[in-house]
Amino acid sequence: MKVSKKLVAFVSTFAVIGLWSASAFAQPEAAAGAAAGLSVYSWIAIAAGIGIGIAAFGGALGQGNAVAAAMEGIARNPGSRDQVFVPFILGLALIESLVIYALVITYLLQAKIDAAVISSVLGG
Repeated sequence: MKVSKKLVAFVSTFAVIGLWSASAFAQPEAAAGAAAGLSVYSWIAIAAGIGIGIAAFGGALGQGNAVAAAMEGIARNPGSRDQVFVPFILGLALIESLVIYALVITYLLQAKIDAAVISSVLGG
């Protein structure tokens, strides 16, 4: 029950901050035209950062749960250590592969960001 309350509190706080920050990014009409080329690239960068953050958080939770379950199983029945070890390592490898896929997608997204457009908009 406590976990669901914490989850609701986290999600609602995240939603409030996300909706509140929209006014901070509001721009006047003159500045909006100059930064229009940057908006797509900034969203790509934000999506890449949030995506890898969620993947790392989820992978850490998954690996923590897998280790806890394996250690509990071995603690209850020490003779099952050899039978638990191989599926445990295979599960950890699959969890880690998902995080690596997210890292690859992040690199591919960041490769889409055009440095020439960013430098021209910023005046560099």
